[in-house]
Amino acid sequence: MLSETCKKGYLAILKEELIQATGCTEPIAIAYCAAVLRKVLGALPEEVTAEVSGNIIKNVKSVVVPNTDGLKGLTIAVAAGLVAGRAEKQLQVISQVSEAEKAQIAEYVENTPIAIRCADTPCILDIALRGRAGTDSAYVRIANNHTNVARVERNGEVLLDKPVTASAEENLQDKSILNIHDIVLFADEVDTALLQPLLDPQIQCNSAIAEEGLRNSYGACIGSIMLDAYGRDNVKVEAAAYAAAGSDARMSGCELPVVILSGSGNQGITASLPVIRYARHLGSTQEELYRALALSDLVAIQQKAGIGRLSAYCGAISAGVGAGAGIAYLLGGREHAIAHTVSNAIAILSGTICDGAKPSCAAKIASAVNAGILGYEMYRHQTEFLRGEGIVASHVDSTISNVGRLAREGMKETDKVILQIMTGC
Repeated sequence: MLSETCKKGYLAILKEELIQATGCTEPIAIAYCAAVLRKVLGALPEEVTAEVSGNIIKNVKSVVVPNTDGLKGLTIAVAAGLVAGRAEKQLQVISQVSEAEKAQIAEYVENTPIAIRCADTPCILDIALRGRAGTDSAYVRIANNHTNVARVERNGEVLLDKPVTASAEENLQDKSILNIHDIVLFADEVDTALLQPLLDPQIQCNSAIAEEGLRNSYGACIGSIMLDAYGRDNVKVEAAAYAAAGSDARMSGCELPVVILSGSGNQGITASLPVIRYARHLGSTQEELYRALALSDLVAIQQKAGIGRLSAYCGAISAGVGAGAGIAYLLGGREHAIAHTVSNAIAILSGTICDGAKPSCAAKIASAVNAGILGYEMYRHQTEFLRGEGIVASHVDSTISNVGRLAREGMKETDKVILQIMTGC
């Protein structure tokens, strides 16, 4: 039986991680920072300098910023936040933009100097904006997670200054309590009335954007292609296709909100939609769906806690592993089955690179979901990847720790090379 302290800790982690965001979270974090900057400055800046970490550049470069009539990139994200951002809405900062404001965003970019620089910073997620209007100036910095405003200045006066380390988990719930044994116990024992307000928005929002992605031509249309090519009556295909469709819509500027996970909408989509589609196919009860979805989310979070918010390691892989675990749970698997599913799935696609947010994320998501499902099918057929085969360890939690080490230590140089390739410098 899981202790009440641990249950409360797991609920607190879910509450912290499962939040709504409109648009890819990196450009939205820039827009949020910009909205705070304008509020502090008290006027629309006449010039702006943005210093951002390489991973921010990577994840903003190729995605459409919502409510900008299809515009992409860092300067657009800055301008959207300055012109139309509502700072109090945080990651939904530009969810409500009028037609007049859309025109003003494009005009502002055309007529206002916005300098973009790659920051020399130990923080993987780092956004610092400085703006000037007349004789007044302001500075805002967000670091480590997408809404963590760490420093605010106006005319040289420091209004807020939080200590900043290079830890992606700074000021967040303690994730060290996460382990597969306790996650399964939590899923079995938690009062689902406590899960309902956390998971209903994830079910509703992420299902809605997947349906939108399948109805219309967003990005590379991976979800529709999968259904057309592999059949619409196979739940395994459906699980991957719906997740891919949600990502395609989101990467291409769809204005519907997504419930994110570990700071990522794509991860929130990937951890949830396959489980939701399986539950509907199986005729699972709402309570069974809540338990499986909470398990999927927590397994994904456990992996990402070791990897970091942003990395050269594709976060969709972690979420696909989580989805595989959630599906195993729906199909009657408990700790033994889930542990093997997770270890097998990790072994299949570990090391898949993150080369920024863009339409190809949808295809990676489809592969990640398939790996999660295959991980369970391997268990069901009494086969597995063994200790010492690649990064697989003797215990599932140790395998998850190895993934974190691979991403944090092994892929640092990979991140630099990816950025050089993407920017040509």
